[in-house]
Amino acid sequence: MSAPAPPPPVSPPPANAPSWPRRLGPVVVAVGLVAWVLSRLDLETFARELRHVDHALYLGFAAVFMVALLAADTFATVYIYRRTIAPIRYRDFFVLRGASYVPSMVNHHLGQAFLTYFMARLTGASLMRTAGATLLSYASWAGCVLGMAALAILLTGQPALWLLVPLGAGVLYLVVIALRPARLANIRVLAPLFDAGIGGHVGALVTRLPHLVVLFLGTWLPFRFFGVMIPFATAVAFIPILMVAVTLPITPQGLGTRDVLAATFFEAYAAGGTQEERLAVLAASTTSWVVVTLLASAVLGLGLMRFAMPHIAGLGAKASESPKEP
Repeated sequence: MSAPAPPPPVSPPPANAPSWPRRLGPVVVAVGLVAWVLSRLDLETFARELRHVDHALYLGFAAVFMVALLAADTFATVYIYRRTIAPIRYRDFFVLRGASYVPSMVNHHLGQAFLTYFMARLTGASLMRTAGATLLSYASWAGCVLGMAALAILLTGQPALWLLVPLGAGVLYLVVIALRPARLANIRVLAPLFDAGIGGHVGALVTRLPHLVVLFLGTWLPFRFFGVMIPFATAVAFIPILMVAVTLPITPQGLGTRDVLAATFFEAYAAGGTQEERLAVLAASTTSWVVVTLLASAVLGLGLMRFAMPHIAGLGAKASESPKEP
């Protein structure tokens, strides 16, 4: 009896290369937004703020934030993949999620696509079911954002009737999950959502909370290094918008977009006698944080990438020897 053929090597997912306008589009938008912001700045104040920040403390905070964010994200997402696909060790997913920070530097969703593909290879599950599990991860994040919106309504003294918007959206989604309409439940990529049920969604939401807290603090607290003292209630109302904007496929890591939003929401809390000075302080805080976190993502992601791919290739080869789900 002949020996079985060796499994195929793990390789990146096939994809058609996007045209150069699509590849350059986000970069052009980012450069344009940054240029627009800089055109309104007091550049002397901008440079002074960058010089006066405590660089050691600032960089240390960024390093702790990136590791804590990766640990919290791994904690939440491992629960989801274990419940919907297959058992996976925390350590293995921590390394793989860290490696996905490299494509995430271009866009958050590109990193999620990278993660989904290699999770399918790692576990031996079909790509469609793995993508469905990733959708459950998105759903847990959306639930956190809706919860933050409800909290913001309460803290800012808005009419209680407004709570019907975020809470109503969440309840409507869970009703659909509970009813399991056949037209939706029979779609393969949506099956993990319905298989998880309401209990799985609640568990995914609860385990996602530490990730939410870390990301919220990592978006809010860096402003304080530059003397931008944003009150908690205001932060709850507007910081989630910055958190979501970073994930949109508009500019790499929200570069430029983040500056414009921060200038709109937080100008009143920045030090300075003129609007130009206040905008300079905000730009120094937002631009420097994007640059620092991009560098930290590159160091962490490339470091783990070096160790992740051989490890994932070995585990993926073992998984490919087992029968795959139809």
